[in-house]
Amino acid sequence: MLEPNITNLLKNTLKASIDNKEIAGANFMVLKDGNEVFYHEDGLADLEAGRPMTRDSIFRLYSMTKPVTSASIMMLLERGAIDLFDPVSRYIPGFKNQRVEKNGELVPAGREVNIHDLLNMTSGLVYGGTNLGGQQTDALFQELGSRLYSENPMGTMELANRLGQIPLSFEPGSNWQYGTSADVLGAIVEAVSGMRYGQFLKKEIFEPLGMKDTGFWLPEENRDRLVKTYQEDGEGGLKLYSHSHLGIGHQMDRDPAFESGGAGLASTIDDAAKFTTMLMNQGSLNGVQLLKPRSVQHMTSAALTDWQQKGFDTWHTMRGHSYGNQMRIMTDPGKAGFIGSPGEYGWDGWLGAYFSNSPRDGLTILFMIQKKDAGTMAITRKLRNIVFSTL
Repeated sequence: MLEPNITNLLKNTLKASIDNKEIAGANFMVLKDGNEVFYHEDGLADLEAGRPMTRDSIFRLYSMTKPVTSASIMMLLERGAIDLFDPVSRYIPGFKNQRVEKNGELVPAGREVNIHDLLNMTSGLVYGGTNLGGQQTDALFQELGSRLYSENPMGTMELANRLGQIPLSFEPGSNWQYGTSADVLGAIVEAVSGMRYGQFLKKEIFEPLGMKDTGFWLPEENRDRLVKTYQEDGEGGLKLYSHSHLGIGHQMDRDPAFESGGAGLASTIDDAAKFTTMLMNQGSLNGVQLLKPRSVQHMTSAALTDWQQKGFDTWHTMRGHSYGNQMRIMTDPGKAGFIGSPGEYGWDGWLGAYFSNSPRDGLTILFMIQKKDAGTMAITRKLRNIVFSTL
């Protein structure tokens, strides 16, 4: 366990963030060599009802879903079911005859988008923006949201096919930009496995690892554990946020037609720790081997070329990092804006769910909050700086 002075420092730092109304509440966990050395919860899961945060509180992962999707692709890879240079159109017909936007004109893509491009966000698929591809992606997600609770909701495969028909923002492999690639990867898992993406994850990852509270929606008996989401109210406080962002039903109360490989999962801190520990253990947990060590090694390695890295380098809080297989990988700790080690990897979510694995230190940090546009917050970095400077 951590020394009492470090424990108090972590608790007080988190409490200050809650008292300052930066966040409503949080779960925080530190694992060392696979063993829990610190866990703490503070604040409220529901400000209006006064419901406290608990260890079994359920959080919307948003982009922390992406590493799970990457793991599912690695499973198919080591089984010989896919090749990373397979064109996406082999599995999703909408990706045939793609076009790229250049100087305001649409021209045929120099080559097809492949699975490798999707894994590393070098596909030309984006989340939004002012160019044609970004505008059409925004419009597609608006349609996804408008059909969410209709009699004709958009499914995983329909979204992927539609994304394939949107002009790419750059030639496949020529740059890096964060976008919808992981949603397409989820559809590829469906095409290859013949199962719904959620079924595949449940059978191949969640059940073997004992992640009983993780999925794309919550059965009725679990819904009272779902944490409320908050946003800044413009007056130094917090107010409720309840929109279904990126086509994810905010209440998580029904089986969605669209199972988002990029943003759709909900989970607890203990379930997330099972997944991160599996990766730290080179693909196994409690006698269950999900991935081979070489697959984990590939999955957690920096993958960007020098020219692709220039796109990633525009993300200033990610200085000192590269990217690969839906995760950040620390490459130069001296350039990073927080204390860490080479080879450290992980990702965060739009509402603030966060994990980082540092194999060199045997350290895992998990932080769960629910705040609009949180990503990695200052409080996240403060807590990890305390841990990394100590252990």
